[in-house]
Amino acid sequence: MPEKIKVALVGLGNCFSGLIQGIEYYSKNPSQKVTGIIHENLRDYTIHDIEFVAGFDVGANKVGKPINDAIYESPNMVNWIDKNDMPKANGNVYESPALDGVGIWVENKVKPIESGKSESELREEIIKVLEETGTEIIVSYLPVGSEKATQFWAQVCLDTNTAFVNCMPAFIASDKEWAQKFTDKNIPIIGDDIKGQVGATIVHRTLARLCDERGTKIEKTYQINVGGNTDFLNMKEQERLISKKISKTESVQSQLTDRLDDDNIYVGPSDFIPFLGNTKLMFMRIEGRQWANIPYNMEVRLEVDDKANSAGIVIDAIRLAKIALDRGLGGPIIPASAYLMKHPIEQMTDPVAKSKIEAFVKDE
Repeated sequence: MPEKIKVALVGLGNCFSGLIQGIEYYSKNPSQKVTGIIHENLRDYTIHDIEFVAGFDVGANKVGKPINDAIYESPNMVNWIDKNDMPKANGNVYESPALDGVGIWVENKVKPIESGKSESELREEIIKVLEETGTEIIVSYLPVGSEKATQFWAQVCLDTNTAFVNCMPAFIASDKEWAQKFTDKNIPIIGDDIKGQVGATIVHRTLARLCDERGTKIEKTYQINVGGNTDFLNMKEQERLISKKISKTESVQSQLTDRLDDDNIYVGPSDFIPFLGNTKLMFMRIEGRQWANIPYNMEVRLEVDDKANSAGIVIDAIRLAKIALDRGLGGPIIPASAYLMKHPIEQMTDPVAKSKIEAFVKDE
């Protein structure tokens, strides 16, 4: 039996709450086949080989609490396992510097802690926690638009020789300078911007590639997303969406033989509808032309639980980062990033990326 993979989380919001509650769901139902996951086993690692040893957050109602208590605090909405049925976790939640991680629309819901500690003081405390807990991998679930905060955590990983899984669209693994820093220090990084298992962008890029490979000429396409959790509330602040829109748009554009003009493609979050909660709705349209210049179009409506959609992907990312650590590999783990993330340093089609992941796992 392999040793536990020791993971620290940055941002204990709905995504992480769904991740840890999902693992517990399968622990309580051992006869239940593990669904919602691409690889049940990666080498010897299963979903039960992950131990969350520390969490970092800015919420006053989360900092200082055990992880298993903090995940139920407002504004989190995931409640798949009753709080009283969650086993006590060894890891606690520690304060993270807010920097640009709290947008104006969510500040009243998150209610950041006011400890008065400086960024350098918090940095020293964080490094101490990582050392004491033996953290091997940091997973970032920071909100969209947290550029400075993401860079802070990337630098912490570099300074502590900790692998980094960047689930958010702040470009680290896909930025040449940051990627080189991880390569130079021989530290694995997987990023940027997590794809859902059957999410809006993976569906959009797959159908766009299908139309392209079948020889049609795509002329216009859009993807509109709405939801009701703090992710969508945060994204009402348009200034925080620059990297998100780039990430989602390039994920689709990368699958086309001929790039669409900027005015003919829209891929991005669109609005916040409170009563939807963690439900995400996607509306997609592709317009193009076939033989003899005859027009065609398709429209898709997708409804998913946004948190269940990401959890199974992150489980793979953590285990692939661990395999890279086991092998002494550093820098961007390209197959994992290309398959699991929207904005990798090297784009691939999904079937090619999946085959390269499986070759990577087999050490081929």
